Amino acid sequence: MIIYRNAKADDIAGVSDLQSRYHISSIREEDKPDGFVTTLFTHEQFTSLIERENGLAVACDGDRVISYAMAASWEYWREWPLFQHMIADLPSIEYLGRVLSTDNSYQYGPVCIDGEYRGRGVLEHIFEFSRRQMAGRWPVMITFINKINPRSYEAHVRKVGMDLIKTFEFNNNTYYELGYDMSRPVPGTRLD
Repeated sequence: MIIYRNAKADDIAGVSDLQSRYHISSIREEDKPDGFVTTLFTHEQFTSLIERENGLAVACDGDRVISYAMAASWEYWREWPLFQHMIADLPSIEYLGRVLSTDNSYQYGPVCIDGEYRGRGVLEHIFEFSRRQMAGRWPVMITFINKINPRSYEAHVRKVGMDLIKTFEFNNNTYYELGYDMSRPVPGTRLD
């Protein structure tokens, strides 16, 4: 049985292992079409995410971490240039009838799922767990997906129900920017 919960310091090794196996720099070329992550996070950054934001969700099968999803305030993400670009762009976006800001939205992702658990509802459930953790703080979730990762884009739009807000260019890459109404549970998910 898969359990969804907030990560603890003991989970960082399992999260780091997943990250390294599915990072674009280390994943096998033939596995790239099934999805990958593009940002490498350090042990210290994961620790900060757990301690400062309570923003690292994990899915575990027994003692094994089989998925993780990151979510945090824009303040947490501020040190990375891509997020600096997104923060500066927030006031130009209207979504769900509001102009976006660092006060009414947060950034979700990356999410990573062990290959043997894909297609089994893990994405929908880990996102729903993460959504419940963040819903009391922000009304809007924002994320981005590199255009070279179409499987991730399709999964987030089709399975979770995220909305495409726009595309943007950064550092010679094209990204989809997606949003989600935090008051809306993911259809078909049960975490009890």
